[in-house]
Amino acid sequence: MTSENAAAVTRMLAERTGTDPHDWFLVLKARYGMQVVLEALRDERGPGEVVSQVFTCSTAVDPILVAGLRPVYAEVSAATISIDPDLLEVGPATRAVVLQHTFGIVDAAAARRVQAAAQAAGALLVEDAAHCVGRVARGGDGMPLADVSIHSFGVEKVLPTTFGGAVWVNPAMRDAGLRARIVRELAGLPPVGRRLDLALRLYRTELRILSRIPDALSVRLREGLTRAGLFEPAIAAVESRGGLGHPPMAPSAWTVGRMADALPSLDAEESRRSAVVAEYLRVLAGAVEMPGAALAGGPLVRFPLFAPDADSAERVIGALAVAGVYVGRWYRPALFPGVEDPAVYGYVPGDDGLTVSEDLVARVVNLPTIVDLPTARRAAQVVLAAIG
Repeated sequence: MTSENAAAVTRMLAERTGTDPHDWFLVLKARYGMQVVLEALRDERGPGEVVSQVFTCSTAVDPILVAGLRPVYAEVSAATISIDPDLLEVGPATRAVVLQHTFGIVDAAAARRVQAAAQAAGALLVEDAAHCVGRVARGGDGMPLADVSIHSFGVEKVLPTTFGGAVWVNPAMRDAGLRARIVRELAGLPPVGRRLDLALRLYRTELRILSRIPDALSVRLREGLTRAGLFEPAIAAVESRGGLGHPPMAPSAWTVGRMADALPSLDAEESRRSAVVAEYLRVLAGAVEMPGAALAGGPLVRFPLFAPDADSAERVIGALAVAGVYVGRWYRPALFPGVEDPAVYGYVPGDDGLTVSEDLVARVVNLPTIVDLPTARRAAQVVLAAIG
């Protein structure tokens, strides 16, 4: 990466968060940043557990497994779709708690309680800010809460950068030795190789071609390109089996350049998404169930709502597809887009301790926030008609 662009990225992230640029480190993907942090944690403190949630992506849990730690799942709150501090259990085996700002919902009050529980157990608080690059949960003093905060520039996140991630390491971390280890590992990551860098550059062109040819041919071509190392999938096959597609590495100069070019537009992008969220709230609030914390509005990467039941959710998704509104299927199923063997992930479907999480997984529908206001208005009307 060029030092000039890298310095620009870390400076802009620091300005947005009120932090020091020297505490920010760039990675190829956010998941690799989490892997580095958790591997350092395991090496310094030994094997143990990392608390996460099943209303998430498999790639948010893969780093736990690859690091040699054991994922355990906390119940989420229907108000935040993030760990419910009232139900959070930590203990001597807890090495870290991952606080996910799902869809970009940042609930500072709940985050503070999660942070207090993690701190009392001597565990690291790892903030998953993949859906809200440049935003963090803050304590009563206005300072960032987390020990480590992980941000994504990846596919279908807030910015159209496709690849890239950033990790902030709190200079006030209690364990100075662990912090020094994390910083050393992040600063010493090897660069992306030439073939992978080429695949990153070709990604958008390849997607356009793959989307315009027959499905059967598209699947075969995608698989062939992936095997040849010329296509970098958003989620690799190994990432549904408890692994990761690559070892941790630093982003290429091209990726960092895209990050540097995109960050100045973040205010405008957040403003645009906030306006779309406000439109969804105007049409849907009071008519459909949605997370209470989402009622505050803000720049969400997707707008979540919950149909009355699983069948209704499928009906809504189908109606939106017919209307030409791309909604995707984020977090249906749990550990999205689904894993080959839940036991590998330490997840038991039907767990009595995850009834809220699994109920929300079954009923969730998330609307795009990258659209214009007329499209948002039309999508909301389709939802109302489909739910009836």
